[in-house]
Amino acid sequence: MAGADEAATITVEVAYALPARQTLLALEVPRGTTAGEAVEASGVRGLHPELAGQTLVLGVFGEPVDAEQALAPGDRVEIYRPLQMDPREARRQRARHGRTMRDAPEGCD
Repeated sequence: MAGADEAATITVEVAYALPARQTLLALEVPRGTTAGEAVEASGVRGLHPELAGQTLVLGVFGEPVDAEQALAPGDRVEIYRPLQMDPREARRQRARHGRTMRDAPEGCD
C-alpha cells in the first residue's frame, strides 16, 4: 500500500542535448508540477550556462508543450535548441553540392 508521501510526488526527467553532450536528470516533484517548474527544479540551467535568461521551448516525449503543462508520472521534459538552419535550406545546400546527410558538414543537419 502506497503511503501519502509517495502519492504526493511523481518521478520525471529533464533532458537537454547538445551535439557532443547530453544531460538527463531524474527528479521527484510534487504531483501537479508543470514542465517549466520541473526544468527549474532540475538545475539544468546551472549545468548549461547557455540556457540562462532564455525562454525555453519544451516538449514531452517529442511533442511540444507549454511550460504550464502539468506533468504525469514518468514524463520526460525535453529542452529544444533553436535550429541552426531551416531543414529545407540545409537539404537544398547538400543537394546543390551532391552530398547526403551522412556527408553534411557540422551544423547543416
